[in-house]
Amino acid sequence: MQQVKVAVVGAGVVGLSTAVLVAETLPQCSVCVLADRFTPDTTSDVAAGILSPGRFPDIPIEQQKRWFKRTFDHFLAIADSSEAAEAGVLLSSGWQIFQEVPSEEKPYWSDCVLSFRTMTNTELKRFPQYKFGYAYTTIKCECLTYLPWLQKRLKKAGGILTRERVTDLTELGLRYNVVVNCSGLGAQALVRDEDVHPIRGQVLMVHAPWLKHFVRVAGGQTYIYPGTHAVTLGGTRQVNDWRLEADAGEREAILERCQHLEPSLGAASHLAEKVGLRPGRRNLRLEREYVRVQGRQVPVVHNYGHGSWGITLSWGTALDALDLVQQCLNERPPPARL
Repeated sequence: MQQVKVAVVGAGVVGLSTAVLVAETLPQCSVCVLADRFTPDTTSDVAAGILSPGRFPDIPIEQQKRWFKRTFDHFLAIADSSEAAEAGVLLSSGWQIFQEVPSEEKPYWSDCVLSFRTMTNTELKRFPQYKFGYAYTTIKCECLTYLPWLQKRLKKAGGILTRERVTDLTELGLRYNVVVNCSGLGAQALVRDEDVHPIRGQVLMVHAPWLKHFVRVAGGQTYIYPGTHAVTLGGTRQVNDWRLEADAGEREAILERCQHLEPSLGAASHLAEKVGLRPGRRNLRLEREYVRVQGRQVPVVHNYGHGSWGITLSWGTALDALDLVQQCLNERPPPARL
């Protein structure tokens, strides 16, 4: 069987998930992940890691639900296994609270998580300025641990990691049979996608081991996420803001908002501060196309633009990307355009 060389551009959670699935599922493929940054220096490493989906305006809800459920089930299987600690995957229970009662009875993903229900009046008394809330158990994926675990899994399947700044997909087509573009925010320059834009997020890491339940305000800008080694406090959602430096004013605002929800945070000690640029896009891009390279058509599978939901949808979209790669291998490419 002739070996098929597959390049995956991007080493965040989406890129590594896709690479692992291709390497493990398609033994005829030799998979190489190309990126200029690997963990702990990717955007995914900054993410708080709670699985809680939003909504893309022009993608069918059933498709978004399928992406989330397949991702949730993937992480739940890890959380229930002996690999959980090494992978940095754990169950997390808590509350999502609203200042006004939402118009929908329950979110589309409610039957994907565990123990979803409406908060009781007794629970809501803890948050007197909020009128409504959901209680449920979800997954927390800590990428500083999970990404090295994925890299180890990729290498076991025969994949390799190469530090390289990719600036031209056509040039990659000279070296590889299939290209998978998981470049995130980098897609703005790599494929000249003007719909891709940064959404700046700043978070704080504090030592508050007495906190065991997450709290998130609907909209996702204010949250408290307890984890294995720290509690993550957030956050910001600043569109088209390229700043990677931490902002002192935003730090104080985050602390004030979170302490208002959980006054005991006044006793927490500061551990770290992080800033990341999420790859925003009106709709996630998951499709294939062909690029012409020296008289032949090279398939390119795109899987990027996850915004704030990269971890939340990572495995589900990677499974769809895998299907597209399989289609590329099974179908004869179209004739090269003159």
